[in-house]
Amino acid sequence: MRFNPEEWKRKSHENFEGAWHEGPSVLTPAAHADTYPCRVYKRAQAHPVFSTINRLRETYLSMGFDEAEVPVIIDEKEIYRQFGPEAMAVLDRVFYIGGLPRPNVGIARDRLDRINEILGRALTPATEEKLRETLHAYKKSEIDGDELTFELSKVLETDDGVVVHILDAVFPEFRELAPESSRQTLRSHMTSGWFLTLGSIWDKSPLPIRMFSVDRCFRREQAEGPTRLMTYHSASCIVAGDDVTIHDGKAVSEALLSAFGYTDFRFQPDEKRSKYYMPDTQTEVYARHPVHGWVEVATFGMYSPSALAEYGVGVPVMNLGLGVERLAMIAYNANDVRQLVYPQFFPRPLADREIARAVHLKEEPVSPEGKLLAQAIAKVAMANGAAQGPCAFDAWKGTIGGITLHVVVEETESNARLCGPACANEIFVHDGSVLGVPDAEKWKQVRTEGVTTGITYLSAVSALAAARIEQEALGGKGTTVQVKMAKLPSDINLKVEEYAMRFVTDNKKKVDVRGPVFLSVRSVVEE
Repeated sequence: MRFNPEEWKRKSHENFEGAWHEGPSVLTPAAHADTYPCRVYKRAQAHPVFSTINRLRETYLSMGFDEAEVPVIIDEKEIYRQFGPEAMAVLDRVFYIGGLPRPNVGIARDRLDRINEILGRALTPATEEKLRETLHAYKKSEIDGDELTFELSKVLETDDGVVVHILDAVFPEFRELAPESSRQTLRSHMTSGWFLTLGSIWDKSPLPIRMFSVDRCFRREQAEGPTRLMTYHSASCIVAGDDVTIHDGKAVSEALLSAFGYTDFRFQPDEKRSKYYMPDTQTEVYARHPVHGWVEVATFGMYSPSALAEYGVGVPVMNLGLGVERLAMIAYNANDVRQLVYPQFFPRPLADREIARAVHLKEEPVSPEGKLLAQAIAKVAMANGAAQGPCAFDAWKGTIGGITLHVVVEETESNARLCGPACANEIFVHDGSVLGVPDAEKWKQVRTEGVTTGITYLSAVSALAAARIEQEALGGKGTTVQVKMAKLPSDINLKVEEYAMRFVTDNKKKVDVRGPVFLSVRSVVEE
């Protein structure tokens, strides 16, 4: 079976409608598509934040806003232009961009001697000079930091590992470097980028200008909490034109929130009163959260004419900024923004049904004949389970891989039944525990309230016997498969996926599949 992109698309589409298919993996070369099949079970899950971003983008676009990419790196001087005397307080919450300086590395005789010692040979005068030139080029930024090791390995005619050792042992300047801050900052609010954008386009574009951007901002919070992160997404927009007023902010806010199905929101004056907004126009937008109550999700206002004048902008501008994470918290009923954004660091509890889906057979026959054999073994064992030994019952006669087999379920000992009492046990998941239980009054609650895996001890052991018989038959041999007392899941051919087992043990639950199985299946190769 060769890889066919169109077929994969078709199957993927069918899968999204609820079906699953076996098909070639897109992660492997086409030449190996028939060797490495994969199963696609369901459509992948989108992250709540990015799902919210997509909805916001589509809403903005449908409202007639053009999408923009605004600068992320903002020079400190722009903050002073926008905030005036308040700039120092604002800069207290921004991240400055720093970097490691390029060291001025000298090469004295003693250092050259140490390099010769590490290399086990003496450098020629020409190589010494080339070494100096390379380090000087690095100092002048003519060589990037991630290229230095490679360039030195060429000069010294040695491998990268030796060069790394030389840099560490001979040039301590590299180890002692400390980062130095620049005057460049990471954008703490989208307004910084909007002023730069407006200054470039307001008189070169037809009015009104409607633009939006959904992107990251960075704020040096004292601490992250249930509703605050140091990096977050802002869904920000501007409306610039001669007739723009504060009412445009309310209209945009209502349209955005209504698109998410929310009508429970309110507006109130923002007491913070940022200097880049006109007095009495800065407005907070709140939406109700089921746990935290009213949560601020957006702020809008009219840009101050004095701040706009710094960029030569001569028309009124309304700006709105909406916190994506906070809106997502409401949409997904999240109690903590940290858990919403970084779920990988806050593993959620597994439901019994999810654990049940993680319980599988460890070994199964692969051929159609092998699968029929497993069914036949289980059927014969179930029908004759109470028979006293010694006894043997024909389970199957046929061929596997061209080898003719005769398979029997047997008990060779006297006064012993063909099947042990645990063969009828079924695997359930109840309250986080994986349990093998019989159909008895004692286990009624587990069987009623728990989630069945659909696997009995007998079906699991029958699959194990069929798989082993199938494997030996391919080598022209018969075999005997016996399962006696079960203590571990592997004893009855069960596998619990690692993530589910981790959840069970972390939460002090249990996996209990103990029980007397005592089933023996024998295959004989017939001539």
